[in-house]
Amino acid sequence: MSRKVVGMTCGTMEASGTSGLRHVLNDAYVRAIKEAGGIPVVLPSLCTPSEETWRGYLDIIDGLLLTGGADIDPAYYGQAPHEKLGEVQPMRDATEIPLVRKAIERNLPIFGICRGIQVLNVALGGTLYQDLPSEFPSEIHHRQTDLGYTRSDFCHSITIEPGSRLASIVGCTEMQVNSLHHQAVRDVAPGLKVVARAPDGVIEGLESERHRFVLAVQFHPEETAAAHDPRSKRLFEAFLAAL
Repeated sequence: MSRKVVGMTCGTMEASGTSGLRHVLNDAYVRAIKEAGGIPVVLPSLCTPSEETWRGYLDIIDGLLLTGGADIDPAYYGQAPHEKLGEVQPMRDATEIPLVRKAIERNLPIFGICRGIQVLNVALGGTLYQDLPSEFPSEIHHRQTDLGYTRSDFCHSITIEPGSRLASIVGCTEMQVNSLHHQAVRDVAPGLKVVARAPDGVIEGLESERHRFVLAVQFHPEETAAAHDPRSKRLFEAFLAAL
């Protein structure tokens, strides 16, 4: 059986010195997909994405991986920018949000990570907390690198809904995860179901029961899969198995 192609969204980096605009993606995503048996392909963000762009991307991939990165422009979910809003990347938002909607229309398998859970939620009509520390104060610090943890360290636990796809994949209803975000899902989009939360109530997992495979998590399993966590690795294996 031929290996499946996974399209991975990516961020952009502004020009500096003599270099022009760059497209950037952490290698951990590439390795996680490759080690799960897939062929990783980066889908660039474009200045003027078109119907031809989205159709072309979806025609060549078997599944869509929504990766982490910059904040989403709150205009996409009807809010004014919060004073703690981080960097936004207009090209990425304009490419990625319609791409998600069109992938959903095709029933293409989708796996979202960090920004990916947020993009999925916004694309389908949900909203976000723009800055957790100021809008959702908690004893949990959700950006663990501020505390000296590495990206692959575990930071807190999550509780997973019994009977959910996520629970069936990882084989448990509680697990340790890393945490590398300052935004999170607020109002859940129609058609998505909350399947995991942090101890403070922050949403850590969403999935759709109406589609072949639509699953998104707030943590970063690509960082822990190779390092030490077989449950994280199983998330990528399950995604590839659904293609």
